[in-house]
Amino acid sequence: MMNKRLLTCAVLGNFTTRKLNPALPITPAEIADDCLAAATEGAAIVHIHVRDPKTELPSMETELYAEVVARIRDVRQDLIINLTTGNGGRYHPSDDDPAKPGPRTNLLPAETRVRHIQAIRPDIATLDLNTMVFGAEVVINAPESIRRMARMILEAGVRPEIELFDSGDIAVLGALQKEGTLPGAPLCSVVMGVPYGFQPSPETVLYARSLLPEAAQWTAFGTGKSAFPMVAQSVLAGGHARIGLEDAVKLDANTLAPSNAAMVTKARRIMEDLGHPPATPVEARALLGL
Repeated sequence: MMNKRLLTCAVLGNFTTRKLNPALPITPAEIADDCLAAATEGAAIVHIHVRDPKTELPSMETELYAEVVARIRDVRQDLIINLTTGNGGRYHPSDDDPAKPGPRTNLLPAETRVRHIQAIRPDIATLDLNTMVFGAEVVINAPESIRRMARMILEAGVRPEIELFDSGDIAVLGALQKEGTLPGAPLCSVVMGVPYGFQPSPETVLYARSLLPEAAQWTAFGTGKSAFPMVAQSVLAGGHARIGLEDAVKLDANTLAPSNAAMVTKARRIMEDLGHPPATPVEARALLGL
């Protein structure tokens, strides 16, 4: 097992659209089918957002998450399911008065952001620690909101996956561990490629790794054209791997990815060629103590 690494497929996210890649899954049935196909190609973990099937916009509806999970569980009991709690942290200042929220603001209470986690109890739920400039908006994850979300995720028997967008987020992680809010051996993702956060490079991976708790299980992943190079870099540095249409829409500079499964196939080949093939879901569960 020591040479094997976890491979996560992030199937759709919040920002990828069908204009960018027509293969993006939108309905619960499409999302579940993509998760199952990714698992067949080697993903042990599927990271899931949902969309409103009519508008194709990001949604927080528990019923949509529940349908996706039920469809997956009808076929695969072993596949590790990771649901996002990232929606609900965005602040868009109005042009005339920055103290007033603009139309793209979606700030939500901690309880609303984890409502679907408490209802469904997936294996893993993401927990973002970032407060940062994000495009024309600002993402705000205030410490007290993080504490409340962490408490509710853990009380539901779900393992938090700590999302880290810059070095300051790792400092927040350390502070929350010291006070007992987060476990001493966290599951972490180092997110690279978001403007004004960690930028994708070998130096970034090694720097972030040096700051993480010694007992952390971690993945470093990149967005866009850095997505596949960072699969290799993360694995070479001792981490796990992530790929999918949330993070990139192309297999290479000239080829749109025909599916999430095709992206997983390429990532699996990279991992195998480097001597670190993907773990099975059963092996991944043992590694993560699920």
